[in-house]
Amino acid sequence: MRNFRNYEVWKLAISFCKDIYLLTDSLPDFEKYGIVSQIRRASVSVSSNIAEGCSWKSEKDFARFIEIALGSSFEVENLLILCEELAFIGAGKLIHIKTTLDVLEKKLNALYSKLTEKNK
Repeated sequence: MRNFRNYEVWKLAISFCKDIYLLTDSLPDFEKYGIVSQIRRASVSVSSNIAEGCSWKSEKDFARFIEIALGSSFEVENLLILCEELAFIGAGKLIHIKTTLDVLEKKLNALYSKLTEKNK
């Protein structure tokens, strides 16, 4: 069985999630049950799916959870773009988080590719 705590991509996802929580503290109160809730759930989903995928025995099953985690990261990216478009968050505040998200998505994609190559 895999230990999710040993995966660098999981560690990065946890750090990213913390950044999202801090960033969304500054969003308008009227978005508490809208964008704030949605972006936080999606960011939590990234690390959670990595962790849950580690419990499955086959590479194919693990790959599916990594694919779901990647989808959640894209959801976060979409919501960050929306926040920027609605002027809830300035572009300057998003530089670090977008850079981290880009690295996270690349690592998830690389892990997914590695897992699916084994099944060909």
